[in-house]
Amino acid sequence: MSQNLERVRNIGIAAHVDAGKTTLTERILFYTGANHRIGEVHDATAHMDYMPEEREHGITITTAVTRCPWNDHFIQVVDTPGHIDFTIEVERSMRVLDGAVIVMDGVRGVEPQTETVWRQASRFEIPRMIFINKMDKPGADFERAMESVSEKLRGNPIPVCLPLDDKSIINLIDQTWIQFSGEHGEKVSVSPVPEEHQDLLELHRENTILGVADHNETIEEMVLMEEDIDAETLWEAVRSATIEGKIHPVFGGSALRNWGVQPLLDGVLKILPSPLDRPPAIAKDKEGNEELIEMDAQGPVIALAFKVQLWDGRRHVFARIYSGVLRPGDKIKIAGKNTEERIARVFDVDANSKTRKTEAVAGEIVLLAGLRHATTGDTLCKGKEFFLESIDAKSPVLGLAVETESTKDEAKMLEAIAKVCEEDPTVIFEEDEDTGQRILRGMGELHLQIIFERLQREFNLKLRAGKPRVTVRETIRRKGSADVLLDRTLKAGEKEILLKARAVATAKPNGRGEGVSWEAKPTLLPNGIKLKADQLQAIEMGVQDSLMGGPIEGAPLEDVMVSLDTVEIYEKYSTPQALRIVCAQAVRNALVDANGVKLQPIMKIEVNAPDEYVGAVLGDLQSRNAVITGQDPQMGVTAMIGECSLEKMLGYMSKLRSITKGRGSFTMEFSRFDAF
Repeated sequence: MSQNLERVRNIGIAAHVDAGKTTLTERILFYTGANHRIGEVHDATAHMDYMPEEREHGITITTAVTRCPWNDHFIQVVDTPGHIDFTIEVERSMRVLDGAVIVMDGVRGVEPQTETVWRQASRFEIPRMIFINKMDKPGADFERAMESVSEKLRGNPIPVCLPLDDKSIINLIDQTWIQFSGEHGEKVSVSPVPEEHQDLLELHRENTILGVADHNETIEEMVLMEEDIDAETLWEAVRSATIEGKIHPVFGGSALRNWGVQPLLDGVLKILPSPLDRPPAIAKDKEGNEELIEMDAQGPVIALAFKVQLWDGRRHVFARIYSGVLRPGDKIKIAGKNTEERIARVFDVDANSKTRKTEAVAGEIVLLAGLRHATTGDTLCKGKEFFLESIDAKSPVLGLAVETESTKDEAKMLEAIAKVCEEDPTVIFEEDEDTGQRILRGMGELHLQIIFERLQREFNLKLRAGKPRVTVRETIRRKGSADVLLDRTLKAGEKEILLKARAVATAKPNGRGEGVSWEAKPTLLPNGIKLKADQLQAIEMGVQDSLMGGPIEGAPLEDVMVSLDTVEIYEKYSTPQALRIVCAQAVRNALVDANGVKLQPIMKIEVNAPDEYVGAVLGDLQSRNAVITGQDPQMGVTAMIGECSLEKMLGYMSKLRSITKGRGSFTMEFSRFDAF
C-alpha cells in the first residue's frame, strides 16, 4: 500500500436499515479471498457484525473496518450501521472515506435513512456508486429504484450493470453477459449478450452513453459524430464524472443470492477514486489560515482521529492519515490541546481483530493504541499544528434516569458510562440539578437499550432505569420587554453595600433553526460616563446567565434574539456585581413577558403496513397527533410518511406489531425541535 496508492480504494458501504449492507460486505470478503466462508446476518454469523448485541438484534450497531485484495488492488471497506440511532457512526465514517457504495432495496428504492446517508456523503463530497440489491424479491424494479434516486435524492443515476431475471446481468459498458454459478455464485462466466437481450442492451446502453455525454465533451462529440464508443473510453468518462460528483453509476443484483457482487467490485476499481484522486484536504493553522494537505507520505504527519473504541479493555483510536508516515513510538501532538502523546502500537483492522504494523502511510485507515487524550474529531500532527475539519455530533433527544442496583457499584457505573460517552459523542451523562437523578441521554430507545446491554455485558453492571424522558427545548412566542431597577442593600459583616443599576431588555423569537443570539448596545446614563472593562464583562455575563435556560422550566433555549437596550448606572453603586444582577434579571423578565413555549423533538416517520391494516394504522397515528404528508403503496404494502413528536412515538413498535399482527415496521429520524 505504501508503494502504490493508485491501487488503493477506501470505500464505505451505507444504506437504510435492512437493505443488505452487511450481507453485501460478507460476499465481498468471500469473493476477494479475505474470508473462506460466508457469514449470514440471519444466522448471527456475519464477520462484520461481531458484537454480541449486533448478532442478537440482527443489525449493525458500530462501524466495522476490514480490508481485502481484488485484481491487484487493495480495498479497505467500512461497513456502517443503517439504523438512524447510530447515525454518528455513518457521519464519522463518511468524513474519512474516498468513495461510497449506497445499497438500496430493489422493491423499496430510496428509504428515509438512504436520504440521510446520501446527505452525509454529499456534505463531504464523497463520490458514490449505487447497488440496487434484492433484485430476486417479488416486486423488485431496477428502473423504478433509479427513478427514486432522481426524485428523492436529486441524484443522477446512470445504469452500468443491468440485472436479469435468470441470475445474470448485462454489463452495459463492456456489452457482455455475465452469469453466476457454483454453490456461492463464485463461478463467473462472461460471454457476448444473447440475441434475445440485444434490444435491452441497446436501449439501456444508449441511456448510459447519453447520461455520460452530458458531462463529458469527448463522449458528447462521439455521440454527435455517431462514432462507436469503445468500453475503455466510456469507463474513463464514467470514472471522471463520478469523481466530480456529476453522475452516480448504478449496479444491480442480489447479495443474498450471490448475484452481481463481482461486477460491483470491478466497478469499485474502475470508477471510485484512489486516495490520490481526491482533492487535497483543507486544514487551518492556529491563525485560521487555510492550507492544502496533499496525500503524500513524504509530508509532515497529519491525521484525523474519527473514532474512539475500547478494545480488549484498552483505549484505541481509529485514524485516517492524510500526510506523512506514523510508526510505533512516534510522538504526536493533539492540535489545540497543548498535549503530546506517544503512539504505542499501530494496527491493521479486520472487524474485531487487529494486526500489528511497523508503519502506516498517508491514505490508510488504521487503529492506534497509546493515545489517552485524543477524541473524535481531533487532528493528530507532528511539527506545526494544523486543524482538519472536525466531526459534528447531533444532540441526544431521549433520556433515562439510571442507578445501580447496589450502591457499591456506583463508582464502577460512573467509570463505565464515562468510557461509553468517550466512544460515542451522541451519548451524554449528566445529573439533574432539581431531582439529583443521573440521566443518560441518547438518540433513541434502541440506542439506549444497546448501551444498557453493553454496560451489563462488558462491565458486569446491573442497572435500573426510569421511564424514557424526552429532551425538550424552550423558545418564546412573541416580542417581550422588561425594565428592571435594582436598588438593594447587602450586608457584609458590619458594613452595608448599596447596589443600584437599571437595565432595559427586549426578547423576540428568531426563525426556526437560527439559534440563540444577543446584542448589548445600551444607552448609558448619565451622559458621558464610559463603562470600565469589568463592568462591560459583568453586563455580558449577566445576559449569558439568563440565556442558560428558558422561562418555563429552565430547559435550553432555541431560536431567541435578546437585546440589552439600556443600562443606567449610578456612579459607585453600579458595581460589576450590580450590573450582572440587573442585566440578568432584565433579560429573564423579558423572556417571561415574551410568553415561553416548550419545543419537543419532532421526528420524520415512515410506517410500513400491509394494505389491509392501513386504516387502523392511520387511525392510531392520528391519535398520536401525527401529521401524515404522503402515502406510497407498493406491492400490497403502503408506506405512510409524516411527522410526529418523539414523546408520542415512545413504545410505538409494540403497538404497530399488535395492529398489523407483526407485519408492520417503521423508522423515524430526528427533524427539529418545534412546538407540538
